[in-house]
Amino acid sequence: MSDAREEFLAGERPEDVVLFLSEAAVDDDRLAEFGERVDGGTLLVVDGERGRNAFRAATGVGAMEFAGAAMQVEGVVDDDLAGGTCPDAPDGGDHEVRFVFAFAEERNEEVGGIYAEGPVVHAYAQCACGTRYSDRWAIPGAE
Repeated sequence: MSDAREEFLAGERPEDVVLFLSEAAVDDDRLAEFGERVDGGTLLVVDGERGRNAFRAATGVGAMEFAGAAMQVEGVVDDDLAGGTCPDAPDGGDHEVRFVFAFAEERNEEVGGIYAEGPVVHAYAQCACGTRYSDRWAIPGAE
């Protein structure tokens, strides 16, 4: 795992976003120059604005538009941000993540709930079947 992804997952890079782009969704060998090769695709950790622009360029949809649609359906995004489990896949099925967009919010005790526990990762995924879904979790112990 790259240092940038480890730092993001530890809550140390709230200004950045993470993009996972599967080989099936984006066939561009140049991505490996800018990101980390992982099973099935490439994972990039980039500053927020560049990341949102890169997401639109790679997927054809705006990152926040995508997140807004995905947050309507709860699912499971892997905690390494390079996969997930589609809620429409019975018994796990043959559903593969096409792409993931994630960002983190800093701890916010005033909001309460999981936001008081530590930074919160918001992750949004799209399955090969077209289902968009979201997941979020606190990073306990991180500041």
